[in-house]
Formats: sequence, structure tokens, C-alpha cells
Amino acid sequence: MKILHLISSAGMYGAETVVANLTAAQKALGSEPVIGVFRNHHRPNSVLVERARKRGLRVEVFDCHGRLDRACVRAIRSFVTAQGIELVHSHGYKSDFYAYLAAKGTGAAFVATCHLWTRSTRSVRFYEFIDSLVLRRARRVIGVSDAITAALHESGISKSRLRTINNGTDLIRFQCAPSTLREELRIGNRLMIGTVARLERQKGIEYLVRAAQGVISKFPDSLFVVVGEGSLRSELGELIRELGLDSHVRLLGERNDMPGVYSSLDLFVLPSVDEGMPMTILEALAASRPVVATRVGAVEKLIVDGETGLLVDPRDVQALGGAILRSLKDPALARRLGSNGQRHVQASFSAEAMARNYLEIYSQALPKQGSAALPAWQGS
Repeated sequence: MKILHLISSAGMYGAETVVANLTAAQKALGSEPVIGVFRNHHRPNSVLVERARKRGLRVEVFDCHGRLDRACVRAIRSFVTAQGIELVHSHGYKSDFYAYLAAKGTGAAFVATCHLWTRSTRSVRFYEFIDSLVLRRARRVIGVSDAITAALHESGISKSRLRTINNGTDLIRFQCAPSTLREELRIGNRLMIGTVARLERQKGIEYLVRAAQGVISKFPDSLFVVVGEGSLRSELGELIRELGLDSHVRLLGERNDMPGVYSSLDLFVLPSVDEGMPMTILEALAASRPVVATRVGAVEKLIVDGETGLLVDPRDVQALGGAILRSLKDPALARRLGSNGQRHVQASFSAEAMARNYLEIYSQALPKQGSAALPAWQGS
């Protein structure tokens, strides 16, 4: 099956990681997937393109000028036609819009995955409303958590076209990786607590910084690291200085050695206030790291409190700090959580399992299933 995954990327974050993992697993299963990435001229970013190509994945770049670039639509449509693409799979509201317009009239099926609707600002809520209208035209729409799938249904998308598919990770990449970050920072045996996240409100990094203050009072030699970039970098840097944590909390920016980052951590923490199914938790568990996370989105599918990790309520600095301290004070507990978490991911959240689930959905969405299965706008 020839598949075009379409995504507008601003970096290597959760959705991009899912697309890369899914494409690699589909390729291994005998499909012919291509990752289509927008070259957004107002905000260019080539990280996904570079990393996907390093993994031996086929990537096509589409130039895009502005919110509605008709030339870009034509370029995608021409690629779909020339390459005999059978299905266009979009990821994100901009990609959904372009995928719908490009696939229309080509005979290719249009399928979309919603990784998260944040509703964070008025403009985002407007785009997500438009997205819901576009997604009603898709053959199938996938949510990465039951909560997202429910929100899609509430937005007006028919339940018969909706499915939930768990994200999956490439397990082998995160097993037995060298501790590259620890070696680079030359911190010896200091405890290292870390997170990997975009520096945006959704990820709740400010709560981790505040919780670090209490942890450091008990473990004064501990180091907190934050891997990722985003609009809050300056604000978080100011908070770190204000709390006097300059020597204990480091903002490291983006990195391309994620297996080595996870391997370097004694504890992984994700203090999000909103989530779908976070890939960083999947990766940390695959690396057998103990995890502290918040009860948001589909996190509870991954973290069973006290069994595969520790859970706290979002925005609760005291509870977050307490869970971190609980893990640091009890190394045997931390080892058990990491081991249990790794087995949990191996059993239920592999990239191969994710790819097989998507291929099953694709088979239902392809035109050969019959005109009765087609949306009204594409039936003959």
C-alpha cells in the first residue's frame, strides 16, 4: 500500500515522533510510506526531514507560503497522482486541510489522526473548529486517546468513522543506550531528574521547576534537566534565576540523542496539564526509567500508579515534589517501576502494533471497500 503521511512540523515533538515510528514500522511490514513535510517559509524547520532520512525513511518536502497556498495543494495532488498514492494520512489541522484538498478527486482515501486539540487560545480554538469541519470529510479519523476520540465525536464527527489507536514506540532504540547526556555534562553519580517537552503551557514545566526547589532541599546534589524548546524558554529561565536554582536546573534545548538522554536519567517527570498519549513517557518506559507524571489525557493507560510509575494531579507542586522524593528515596521502588513500565510498553505499545492497527483502518478506508463506505462528497 502506498501511503503519504502529511505533517506541518515545527520540530521533533510527539506527533513527529509518532509519524516517524509509524512510517518505519509500516515500511517493515511491506507498505510504501512517504513522509510529506511542509517547508513553511514563515517558520522553516527541517529537523523531522533530517531525522527521518537518517532512519532510511522516504521524505518529500512541499513548499508552503501562507495559510492557504494553492500551489502547495497542487504540488501535493500532483505527487499523489504521479506516485500512485492510495491513501493520504494527515497529522494536525493544517495538514488535515491540505490533505483533504489534495486528495479530493484523485481516488486516494483521506484519513487523519488527531494528536491533541489544546483549545489554548481563541485563534487555536477557531482553527480547531475549522479542523472539525474538515475531519467530517475523512474516511476515518483516529484519536490517540479515548478522550480525544470523544472530543472529536462531540465536534460532530460520526462515531462510525472514529477510532482510537494507541501511540507506539520503537523499543529497540531505547534499550541499553549509552548515557551520552550524563557523560557530556560530566556530573558523575549526581542524581539526574529530567523531562523532555516543548516549552509551552500545556507541558507544565513551571510546576516541575517549583517542585525542584523542595527536592533539592532534601537532595542538594541533584540536577534537573529540561530537554526541548518553545516560547516559554525566557520565562522559565527567569523563574529558575528567581528561585535561585541556576546550578540545579538546566534548560538544554533540543537534542538528537534521545536514547542517550533517557539512559542518563535517574527519574523522568512529565508535569503536563493536558495531553493526548505522550510519546516521551512511552520512550522513558521503553528505556526502563521510573516515571512521575500527571493524570491527564491517556497517561493512565501508560502509568498505573505504584506499578509502572507514580501519578499526581496536574498543577499540584507539592504532590509532584512528593512523588519525585518518593522515587529518589527508594531506589528499589524506582527499579521496580522502571522494569514494570518497560514490560508494559513491550506488551502493548510497540510501533509494530500501532502500525498493524493503522493498516487495518486503512483497509476499511480504501475506495475498494465500496461506495457505501464513502463520504457523500466522494461517492460516485
